[in-house]
Amino acid sequence: MRKDINNLREESLNYHSKFPSGKIQISPTKKYNSQKYLSLAYSPGVAEPCKEIARFSKEVYKYTSKGNLVAVITNGTSVLGLGNIGALASKPVMEGKAILFKIFSGIDVFDIEIDESDPEKFIKVVKAISPTFGGINLEDIKSPEAFEIERRLKSELNIPVMHDDQHGTAIISGAALLNSITYVGKKIHNIKMVINGAGSAAISCARIYKHLGVKSKNILMFDSKGLLHISRKDLNKEKKEFAVNTSFIKNLEEAIKDSDVFIGLSIGGILTPNMLKNMAKDPIVFAMANPDPEIDYNLAIKVRQDVIIATGRSDYPNQVNNVLGFPYIFRGALDVHASIINDEMKLAAVHAIADLAKEPVPEQVNIVYNQKNISFGKEYIIPKPFDNRLITRVAPAVAKAAMDSGVAKNPILDWKQYQEKLLDRMGYENKILRMIKNRARTNPKKIVFCNGEEYEILKSIQILNEDGIVSIPIVLGNKNRIKRLIDTNNLNVKLQIIDPEKEDNIKKVENYAQILWKRRNRKGLTLYEAKIRMRTNDHFGAMMVDQGEADAVITGYSRNFSLSLRTLLEVIGRSDTIHKIAGMMILLTKRGPLFLADTSVIPNPTSEELARIALMASYVVKGFDIEPHIAMLSFQNFSSNSKISSKVSQAVAFLHKKYPDLIVDGELQPDFALNEFLLASKFPFSKLMKKKANIFIFPNLESGNMTYKFIRGLGNMPIIGPLILGMRKPAHIMQMQSSIEEIVNLATLCVIDAQFRKN
Repeated sequence: MRKDINNLREESLNYHSKFPSGKIQISPTKKYNSQKYLSLAYSPGVAEPCKEIARFSKEVYKYTSKGNLVAVITNGTSVLGLGNIGALASKPVMEGKAILFKIFSGIDVFDIEIDESDPEKFIKVVKAISPTFGGINLEDIKSPEAFEIERRLKSELNIPVMHDDQHGTAIISGAALLNSITYVGKKIHNIKMVINGAGSAAISCARIYKHLGVKSKNILMFDSKGLLHISRKDLNKEKKEFAVNTSFIKNLEEAIKDSDVFIGLSIGGILTPNMLKNMAKDPIVFAMANPDPEIDYNLAIKVRQDVIIATGRSDYPNQVNNVLGFPYIFRGALDVHASIINDEMKLAAVHAIADLAKEPVPEQVNIVYNQKNISFGKEYIIPKPFDNRLITRVAPAVAKAAMDSGVAKNPILDWKQYQEKLLDRMGYENKILRMIKNRARTNPKKIVFCNGEEYEILKSIQILNEDGIVSIPIVLGNKNRIKRLIDTNNLNVKLQIIDPEKEDNIKKVENYAQILWKRRNRKGLTLYEAKIRMRTNDHFGAMMVDQGEADAVITGYSRNFSLSLRTLLEVIGRSDTIHKIAGMMILLTKRGPLFLADTSVIPNPTSEELARIALMASYVVKGFDIEPHIAMLSFQNFSSNSKISSKVSQAVAFLHKKYPDLIVDGELQPDFALNEFLLASKFPFSKLMKKKANIFIFPNLESGNMTYKFIRGLGNMPIIGPLILGMRKPAHIMQMQSSIEEIVNLATLCVIDAQFRKN
């Protein structure tokens, strides 16, 4: 244990001190690389938005970042797990909070540490700097001062203010409580609840539980001195709200008997196995002390198999993590310019979070948490932090509650457009995938998956089913094995299973074999060999597409690329107008999709073949409603003094002559092709000078294949492909052992390919 602690210490210190120090930085959002842009950003141009804001104060949201800027403010008097460490020492925590705001909701943050413990002075400082911000997140301020500070700032400012230590825990645990009670079949107004801890978080939790239906008379709250009882003279105003008149309960052990719910916001280990045994049937335990819960998770489930337990730790199921709430609550509040975060908005967040946990979980979430089928139940009563749907569920619910309760100054009129805007904040690459999937949904197609006996294929089909992208998925393989995989992994899939080796498919196999034999008998193929080949999944699936019994085929999961390609070419073949097929990968980047070709097929293309690859790629890119801008790559810029550069130059000359309207240029080094400013400074004659290249044609297979595999290996960018260019009908080959996400994305493009050919 000591070694683990030392390792964590070293790792953490290295993480925070690595250049640049800290965890956040400021990045410009507008162009700045010329005198013109600098004069707009600052003097003299900046005077114009200043004058507009002076005339109409609400214009500050239009011309500045105020509408997307939150202050995370503390005085460091109650830092989680560390106590009163002061303003300066709390800064790493506040920077961490800033990161969570940014990555989960796109909100920018300034962390502000105020060296002032006097509430009046602290309030005065916050009020003085508040015009800068669209909202204020108070953090790690000790109780009871935290109550007064938040109350005053909420009443005296006209922007959203929330002390997350109080309300964040209350909102997330409130959602967990609703779902736990639903799961065990109890009624919230009947449950008996014990709360150990009476600080700001505990008080806020108890208040929100009352809003959800827990009766005040059924809540017993303890602080370090015992039960909050009306006879006690040491209770502050907040604690008095939960003081009871129950004389026969002397301690926590007595209170816990026959209770339905234990809420722990106190110290580790205080809930003993004996206490847990004495709780009512199907007990609900939220042991939220950090880092050591009131009872260890594994111990609790060993003592009571019927227990539902949540903690504050990420290494156990049901983590009560404030990040499920605050980024999206502030997101919704900022987007409607709310003047306050009220109870209606907090309760809307509770219900939105609770409802989301009951929905099917996206595969991306399963992947992040290294699980196969997360679903609503004892170990999943609240969503996972990396569930990207939170922003589209919680933020709109909060925004709508603000509007309905009359505190929104900028109401949302188009909710569909608002949801798209929220998703855009999750990154441009996500926007591209949404656009592709939306296009595929307009006309789903019948897809054949040759590798049907693989879990990844079947899980991908479940996702494609749920997304409405594939009309009839057909999987090839042994029916019993496929059904066993579906049952074992509790998959909810609608599909058709075909086993080419089964007796009931003999007639179809023989028909297909006759077709293949007639095409290839003069290439040495016998009818007997054709029948053997047609019993294989790849040949059978390809022939289904060839004969119009399916719209597209995908293979390659458990077979190398060249073998799969050989089968597709043998059965389907290339388009009549195509001399050679090629492969193209799609990189989903912040600057938009980048298309790389040829990355899979032609080892050393001639200049003519390079030109044809460029034309095939441009044809496909147009199908995505994107104007093709083609960079023909080499290791030199506009210099034909090598064989590689020479053939690239010849390909460009051919395209310029035959297709003068096509935006294509080269030969170019990749860094010049990716940077139009660099290109303009050195080669102002280039067709790509004012057009960002989005298609990159590599001079040979080695360079293309190594480039995309290097990028794929880094693992920080979604990649789709390879798409096979030039096939007579839609047929594509995935990478061996592709991830579920890669299979889903390729299948989606496969559908679009089939749509495009029908137009």
